[in-house]
Amino acid sequence: MVIDMDEAQVRTLDQVRQVLAGTQAMEFHAAADDEGRYAWIESVLRRFEYRHLARADRGAVLAYLQRLSGYSRAQIARLVSRWDAGKPLVKNYGAPSHAFARLYTPADVALLVDVDRAMGTLSGPATACVLRRQRDIFGDERFERLGSISVGHLYNLRHSAGYRSQRVVLTKTQPTKNTKIGVRKAPAPEGRPGFIRIDSVHQGDQDGVKGLYHINAVDCVTQWQVVASVQAISEAHLLSVIEEMLAQFPFEILGFHADNGSEYVNHKVARLLEKLRIEFTRSRPRHSNDNGLAETKNGAVVRKEFGYEHIHRRHAARFDTYCREYLNPFLNFHRPCLFATELADPKKPGRIKRVYRPRDAMTPLDKLASLPNAASFLRPGVTLLELQQLARALSDVQAAQELNEARQALFKRADIRTG
Repeated sequence: MVIDMDEAQVRTLDQVRQVLAGTQAMEFHAAADDEGRYAWIESVLRRFEYRHLARADRGAVLAYLQRLSGYSRAQIARLVSRWDAGKPLVKNYGAPSHAFARLYTPADVALLVDVDRAMGTLSGPATACVLRRQRDIFGDERFERLGSISVGHLYNLRHSAGYRSQRVVLTKTQPTKNTKIGVRKAPAPEGRPGFIRIDSVHQGDQDGVKGLYHINAVDCVTQWQVVASVQAISEAHLLSVIEEMLAQFPFEILGFHADNGSEYVNHKVARLLEKLRIEFTRSRPRHSNDNGLAETKNGAVVRKEFGYEHIHRRHAARFDTYCREYLNPFLNFHRPCLFATELADPKKPGRIKRVYRPRDAMTPLDKLASLPNAASFLRPGVTLLELQQLARALSDVQAAQELNEARQALFKRADIRTG
C-alpha cells in the first residue's frame, strides 16, 4: 500500500526507509536556492537527532537527504559534517584571503638556471640528482630546497616566467623573403662545363665558439673542384669568397646551383650572379639529388682532407691559402674522378643506365680536354696547353706528397691533430 504524505510528516526512521524503498510517496518541493535547501537539511538533522543515531541509521538519513535535496553524496557529507561540528550551514564561497606560500623562491629559480646552464640542461631526473648531490654530498646550503624537488615540479620551474626570462629567448618564425631568388630546378649543362654546384661544410663548434667554414664548388660535367675557407658564412665574409672562387675556374661560369640555405639564397649573391650573367638555380623540394654532386664531394674530399674536429675561425686565411695553392691544383690536375657512361638499359626499355667503368676514370683537366670544342669554353687568356703544362710540372704522386707535407705543416701551425 502506498500512502501519499507531506515530507514534514516523516518522523521515524522506518518511514525514512520506506521512502528510500519507494513504498511511500510524498509531496515535497525543494527550495530553488541553496539557502532554502540548507535550512531544510538542518531541520531534518534536528528532527532525527542525527548526532545520537547509530551508524546504520545515520546512513539511512544521509541517503534520504541525498534523494530529496538533489545534492551529490559528497556534498551532503560535507554539509552534515559542518553541521555536526556546530557550524552554520550557509554559503561560504569567496576568494582566499591570502595566496599559497611559495616553496621555491626566485633565488631557487636563478640557482636552477645556473645549474642548467652549466650542465647543459639535462633531463629532469638527472638534474634532480645533481641538485640532491649538491646538497647532500657537497654540502651546498643553497640547495636546501632544490635538493628535495620532484621531477614534475622541476619542469614546472623550467616553464615558469622567471626561468624563461633568464634562460629562454623566443623569437617568432620569420617569413621566407627569398622565395623569388633563383629558380627551383636541377642544373641542365647539356654537356657544357661551367654549371657548378656549391655547398658549405662547417668545421664544428667548441665551447660555443663557431669553427670556420669550407665552401665547396664542383662543376657538373668535368668535376672541376674549387674549395675555399672562410671565417663565417655571413654575407660580409662570403660574397668576396664566392667571387674569387668563380674566378678560379678555367672556363666561363654559366650556372650556379645551391641548396636553400640563406648564405646563398639572398639578394647580394643574386645581384653578383646577375652582374656576371650566371643563371641562379636552387634545389627543389623532395629532390635530394639536385645538389648531390657537391654533397658527395663534401665527404670524399673536404671531410677526408680536414676531418671533423673543430678548427677555430681565426685560421680561415691560412686554410684558404692552402686550398688555393695546394688542394685545388691537386684535385683538378692529379686526382682522378669517376665519370658515368650512360647506356640504354636492356631490361627496361626507355630508361638510361649509368655505368662507371675503370677506363672512364680521369682527372678533371683530362675530362675538360676531352670535350668537343673544349677551347671554346675557356676564359679569355686561358689555354689547354698552359693548364696541361701546369699539370705535368709534378707527377701525381709528387703532388700528393707535396700536398700532405703542406697539410701537416698547416695543421701543426694551427695546433690541430692531423689524425
